[in-house]
Amino acid sequence: MQKYLRIASLMVAMTVGVLSVAPAVSAEQKWPERPIRMVIPFAAGGGTDVLGRMLAQKMSEGLGQPIVVENKPGAGGSVGTADVAKATPDGYTILLGSSSTHGINPVLYSKLPYDAINDFEPIALIATNKFVMAVPGKFPANNLQEFITLTKADPEKYPYASSGNGTTSHLAGALFVKQSGVPLAHIPYKSNVPGLNDLMAGRVAVMFDNITAMQGQIQAGMVKPIATTGETRSPILPDVPTMKEQGLQDYQIGGWFVLMAPAKTPKAITQRIYEELKKVVSQKDVHDRMVAIGADPQVEGPDDLRKHLATEIPRWKEIVDLAGAKVD
Repeated sequence: MQKYLRIASLMVAMTVGVLSVAPAVSAEQKWPERPIRMVIPFAAGGGTDVLGRMLAQKMSEGLGQPIVVENKPGAGGSVGTADVAKATPDGYTILLGSSSTHGINPVLYSKLPYDAINDFEPIALIATNKFVMAVPGKFPANNLQEFITLTKADPEKYPYASSGNGTTSHLAGALFVKQSGVPLAHIPYKSNVPGLNDLMAGRVAVMFDNITAMQGQIQAGMVKPIATTGETRSPILPDVPTMKEQGLQDYQIGGWFVLMAPAKTPKAITQRIYEELKKVVSQKDVHDRMVAIGADPQVEGPDDLRKHLATEIPRWKEIVDLAGAKVD
């Protein structure tokens, strides 16, 4: 009798175990069953936003559910990034992060409301991008040396704008100040959009930002590119010399975009998102559009993204230390 009782107990335990696992497996298999929220931790209209909205629309088609973009700017991208870090890890909240949120912020801020590594499940590296140094369209300087000569004479008249303390835009400007020896004042904005508006209006003298964010204003002649920040010239701005070509031999800075989910999001879901992203970016119209806005498509999966972050965070620390940038 005791033998049969043990068998019966075992069967009940096995049944309960199967039932407890089944809903989780089923939920992953059925995902997505409702709209997905993509948090962009920068303001609408900026480079990250332009890229994110394009990818969200295209990926929605393959996933069969809308991807709803939500802009949550502030503190160099920290506000929106922290929001995703605290979200339920069910695949219905994802982050379009960047070199600001996952490269710079971890080494720049003394207190950060998220852990760039442990609070996230990496999905994919999406693309890299170069930066451009731009001045107002009617600014009297047309190249880097003319700009340095002009601003050195009266640097207080020529502040530089950034998209916020701790952003790549801020660090690119701080690095220029350090290497050029021109003590330009820094004016941080909540995002690159108001900074760019003041640049076009001539209220600030210069701004460093990714080409994605400035491409439209450059094409319209509202701002004038002085230099790009990569090792080689940008295919979008082939007539604009690099910083290196114009005398700043050691100046090189650029950014990247990543897709992340909250930590403990099921691997099956993050893998599905990665595969859909890879499929979308391989489409010629998407690839060409990304290149046209200044992003160099470079889709890599979770393992490669982990390796990327492991090398990029120390690299950004070197730039932060060299530039002497600090944010409390």
